[in-house]
Amino acid sequence: MIETITPAVFPKSLWAETAPPRTQMPPLTGTVSADTVIVGGGLTGLSAALHLARSGQKVVLLEAMAVGWGASGRNNGQVIPTMTAAEPDAIAKRYGEPGERFARLIGNSASVLFDLVREEEMQAEAEQTGWFQPAHSPGRVKLSKRRVDAWNRFGFPASLLDRDETQALLGSDFWYGGMFNPTGGHVNPLALARGFAKAAEKHGATIYEASPATGWQRTGTGWVVTTAKGSVTAKNFLLCTNAYTGEIVPSLASRLARSIVPVLSWQMSTPPVSDNLRATILPGRQAVSDTRGDLRFFRYDARNRLITGGVVLGSHDVSRRVAQKAAANLAEAFPALGKPEMTHVWSGYIGMTWDRFPRVHNLGPDGWAWIGCNGRGVALAVSLGREMARAVSGAAISTLALPVSEPAPLPFHSIARRIAPTYLAWLRRQDKMELKP
Repeated sequence: MIETITPAVFPKSLWAETAPPRTQMPPLTGTVSADTVIVGGGLTGLSAALHLARSGQKVVLLEAMAVGWGASGRNNGQVIPTMTAAEPDAIAKRYGEPGERFARLIGNSASVLFDLVREEEMQAEAEQTGWFQPAHSPGRVKLSKRRVDAWNRFGFPASLLDRDETQALLGSDFWYGGMFNPTGGHVNPLALARGFAKAAEKHGATIYEASPATGWQRTGTGWVVTTAKGSVTAKNFLLCTNAYTGEIVPSLASRLARSIVPVLSWQMSTPPVSDNLRATILPGRQAVSDTRGDLRFFRYDARNRLITGGVVLGSHDVSRRVAQKAAANLAEAFPALGKPEMTHVWSGYIGMTWDRFPRVHNLGPDGWAWIGCNGRGVALAVSLGREMARAVSGAAISTLALPVSEPAPLPFHSIARRIAPTYLAWLRRQDKMELKP
């Protein structure tokens, strides 16, 4: 049974303004059954729902607000086939063979996303133009080379650009070289989430929105997930709530929620860039995010707006200050652009782990979760959704790219949340330090 609802209110982002509209599904009432129940209507849950529905499973997905309402519909939309700091060799060293498979999953994640967009004809403003990580200092070029070599050893087409090649790609001499991966790119992330929902529903998945899960438990040979007005019984269970795990129903998975620190990330957009400037600033339309800890990142959307963002210290007048900082960063790198006035400014949480490794958890028989996107959630979420769908579809554990660990709540988690923004000061200090040979 279902009932009508008042649609969820989305943040006033560029994506909410431009994504194809979606009619919000009513909430769950009563008891339903499924092969798999999924909690979370972001990219992980939607990807899993699509893959399971395409294989013939009966899938029920519960979303607390609306499809793409959380991080999946608020991010910058860069499709990046790497992690922020967890390198492929380090992942393999920590987790062994599952880590090697996980590193390859990460390296292939952008291709998986764009292939699905094409297969399902999603209207997501998808541009597979490549992702570039320019080095912000001569010393960071060494880091770029190490990363290129590492990803090449794992079989992925990263390449090292020198300073002249970097200047040609960016239209700026502000950076010194860097790592380029042609499989990356960018999307309208809310449009992507809605595209995944439409595709999953087309293949038979059922989505209930405004249906926050209030609890879950293993009973006999299956799982029961409850909401305020209903419940789902299923053989399989996937918890796909990532950075928002503790934000809507704090008691839902408190140990997982306390294993990450949700950090507010700000995104924004310039007015459309003129054709003359667009021909000289990032002419190939790649997605760009550099080697700083205090990251500088940007790319174009379908309307030729530059989409960028950042973080600032303190809580006073943050949206204005972060927009000024991002505009100044663009002007420093691209003097002809000047300091643009931002037309849209919005924010959302990203889930950070202390070592910036994602965490995958086995919740019990046929029950899985992952958490800790560390700012790389778009491509990774889609691939992990597919992998968790494989896990509950009978794939041998020895073939899965799921490096399992036990949840490890952070000591003094509430304090960690309060002091996390001050981490920026340390990152800025690190940005000024050159790497040793």
